[in-house]
Amino acid sequence: MSHNDEGVGQWDFSKRQLVGIVGLCIAIVGSGLFFTTDYLTKVLYQAKLKSLKRDYNQMSLTLTELQRQMDLLSMHVVDIEEKDQALRTYANLPQIDKDVRKLGIGGMEVAKPVKLDNVSPNEENKLLDLELNLDMLTRKVKLELASYSDIYNKVIKESDRVKSMPSIRPVQGGYLNSGFGYRNDPFTQKPRFHYGQDITVSSGSKVYAPADGVVKYAARQGGFGKVIKLDHGYGYRSIFAHLSNFHVKWGQKVKRGDLIGQTGNTGRSAGPHLHYEIHRNGVPQNPLDYFFSGYIK
Repeated sequence: MSHNDEGVGQWDFSKRQLVGIVGLCIAIVGSGLFFTTDYLTKVLYQAKLKSLKRDYNQMSLTLTELQRQMDLLSMHVVDIEEKDQALRTYANLPQIDKDVRKLGIGGMEVAKPVKLDNVSPNEENKLLDLELNLDMLTRKVKLELASYSDIYNKVIKESDRVKSMPSIRPVQGGYLNSGFGYRNDPFTQKPRFHYGQDITVSSGSKVYAPADGVVKYAARQGGFGKVIKLDHGYGYRSIFAHLSNFHVKWGQKVKRGDLIGQTGNTGRSAGPHLHYEIHRNGVPQNPLDYFFSGYIK
């Protein structure tokens, strides 16, 4: 109401009208709140959905990368296992049983997988696979650690014997031809036991002593052609046949890695190669078990 009594208004409402107006106001306000809340909910839901999609994509990429790294580690473990076999031969220790090596030792307990909310079955499967692979890898690594500990202790105790054990490749490079075991004789084509490992290399390739020892023979010997025989002590002997040249003489002492001769095609030979034998206490051994630095490709 103004001072000059202008603009005065008066409204009269009945009780029913007043209730109706109040109800209408409440309905309008309520509807506004409802639609506003619904709109905000949709906006927030879409934002959350986008965030979840980004998280899923990132998690999927992370799981894929972890699996790739796990596969790479598994390949390294296989390589370690192969070297472990050579090392155990080197240390005069028995080989680990294949079933034990397959399962490993120790490891973590694999619990029943927990159902993860809002995680797709595909991602859950990836997580479960990673958990199982990690457990297997852990078991194998623990086995190798235990094995290397045994090898180390044995090598320390028998360092002199280790120096006398053939453990390096007699030639660099080359191709593995006829191996240790039965084969058809290249001249008679009849089955015959082959007591060494043939390594195909070109004539004149350098031949090295696989361990410390003494030259017990360096001359021609029938079908072996030019032969060098080394006595390494502790029951170990090595033989190198079909050579072209000698770089040592009878009674000479050699160290592991010393040049002792060169490959050739002398004697009963179908082509240039090195015939390499290892004997332990008079019993022929498979030379591949004594290639500490790996197999020749």
